[in-house]
Formats: sequence, structure tokens, C-alpha cells
Amino acid sequence: MLGMSRTVRNGKTVFFEYLRIVEEDDGWIGLIASPAGQETARFRMSDSGPQHVTFENPDHDFPQVIGYRLAADGHLLGRITGTVDGETRTVDFPMSRIACQGVAEDE
Repeated sequence: MLGMSRTVRNGKTVFFEYLRIVEEDDGWIGLIASPAGQETARFRMSDSGPQHVTFENPDHDFPQVIGYRLAADGHLLGRITGTVDGETRTVDFPMSRIACQGVAEDE
């Protein structure tokens, strides 16, 4: 599975990253994140269910945990968590489905 995220401020992209969820031949399942200007990081799937998935890499600087949860209303919540300078930090990324620009919603 492939994904891409970007952060936009004042109409300009200020950050982006490419994401892949993969299963390798040895059975390793994980998320591979390639953020702009940074090293690619690998996070092993540590938990999953019908409405959620969690990936972890305790050796990564930040975040160490990446999770996604599907809410009952259809919205997706992404959450990153980790420790920076001995302090736990969490950042939520609420997402909702929208039609792609130039594509009719029923296509």
C-alpha cells in the first residue's frame, strides 16, 4: 500500500513524506516512511484489528509509534507518539475522505 502526506501552510507545501506498508518475504510487516530531507525509517506492525493498526520502532528518534484508527463516523485518526528529551509527545492527524480534484464523487 502506498501513501503520501503533505503539510500545507498559507497555500504552500512545507513538508511531505512518502509512506509504504509492506510485507516482506520473511514475514516482516511494517510501515516504511520516507520524509522529505530525512533518512527512511522502518516501523514494525505491533498491533492490528478491523479498525486500527499500530507500527513501532523504539530506536527511531521521533516518533517511535505510528498508529491509525478508523472512527465509527468514517474519519481516520493518525497519531504519532514518542519521547523527545525525556518528554512524551503525541501529535494527532485527523483525516476525512474527500473527492479528488477534477474527479466526480461517484466515479
